[in-house]
Amino acid sequence: MRFDDRRAAGLRLARCLDFLRGQDVVVLGLPRGGMPVAFEVARELDVPLDVLVVRKLGVPSEPEWGFGAVSEYGGRVLNPNVLKDAGVDPAAQCAVERTERAEVDRRVRRYRDGHEPVPVAGRTVVVVDDGLATGATAEAACRIVRDRGAARVILAVPVGPERTVTRLRGTVDQVVCLQTVRFFGSVGAWYHDFTQTPDDEVTALLARARRAKEAPPVPRPPVDREVRVPVGRVELAARLVVPDAAPAVVAFAHGSGSSRHRSRNRYLAQSLHRAGLGTLLFDLLTEDEERDRHNAFDVVLLARRLHAAALWLRHETPLPVGFFGAGTGTAAALEAAVLPGADIHAIVSRGGRPGLAGPVALAQVRAPTLLIVGSRDTRVLSLNRLAADQLCCEHRIAVVPGAAHLFEKPGALATVAELARDWFTAHLVRQENGTAPRRTA
Repeated sequence: MRFDDRRAAGLRLARCLDFLRGQDVVVLGLPRGGMPVAFEVARELDVPLDVLVVRKLGVPSEPEWGFGAVSEYGGRVLNPNVLKDAGVDPAAQCAVERTERAEVDRRVRRYRDGHEPVPVAGRTVVVVDDGLATGATAEAACRIVRDRGAARVILAVPVGPERTVTRLRGTVDQVVCLQTVRFFGSVGAWYHDFTQTPDDEVTALLARARRAKEAPPVPRPPVDREVRVPVGRVELAARLVVPDAAPAVVAFAHGSGSSRHRSRNRYLAQSLHRAGLGTLLFDLLTEDEERDRHNAFDVVLLARRLHAAALWLRHETPLPVGFFGAGTGTAAALEAAVLPGADIHAIVSRGGRPGLAGPVALAQVRAPTLLIVGSRDTRVLSLNRLAADQLCCEHRIAVVPGAAHLFEKPGALATVAELARDWFTAHLVRQENGTAPRRTA
């Protein structure tokens, strides 16, 4: 698979980094070729973009054969195996390093144009290049980012050789590589258009990114409409409501016997609207599928659909997402929360069946989880307590006095609404404001 150009590669890479949306992230592009890729990633994720100047140290007789790299802030990485194999003596090594450090200084002055670097301390930093070869340049960049206090370092590239990608996984927190290949050749071989990126383009991209972040935010208009949510081979009818300036949105996961048209679900959604939260009310099964009762207990199917809906929802809004489960929808919510890229910030269950989620999924859930059960729903309460013992995240069981499974006792559903509202606002809104909720291990 070849990429049309660096912009196309950046757009595809951004889709694989969508799990970072809404988090405190900085994208750093490696000039020159990495900057067009990084620009698209930063724009799609709506996060700051900056440049990190790194230069390869090439063997004098074969400049494309790197024996290391140097970066701004004095960073340096050497590959002793290449130095030995190429027979680079200390004098030649120093000469190459002097030349490349001078070029680093020139580029820093040119690209930054008097602007201060974007702070990275305590943040997630995504280092982006147009591809890997030996990986020395990327490794130097990631090490310097770590030294500057980044909380998490992710290396993201469209393509790279298997050996290099495997080695770099030991240096950074995560490597995202769209295409890992055994027989690599050169980076340019994987692009239809690999035209050299000039300095002027690098400075222009940085200027565009700065203007975009300095511009006043455009307020999101309120949303209240019927939508079609694509989930695999089907589309599910849904109601999307997002109040003006909503900080987050909650997807309802209705289980067996429940429906987006039921008054209980609409009542709970309206309660969240009054708290300023958005909601997506939809059913996980089509009308034809609901006729087969086995589908309502197919947690794997329901989880995959809920996961697809969450990805769609974050692309549509784009806001932090929580799940509100009921019945088997609770198990689907827990399973979906641990699927790749889900990035779910909070889960609430109403009379749900969390135990129908697998024990592996329960142990992997990191989203703060509230399990609401009626005191008279003794069997489900017992099952919720057993499932809660397997959760390793922040979690709580809230028992509504005198309530049965459907919370029909006067005032019971209002209590559920208050509990859910408080849980979502405490966790989802804190995420939007940049303060991570406490998640117990």
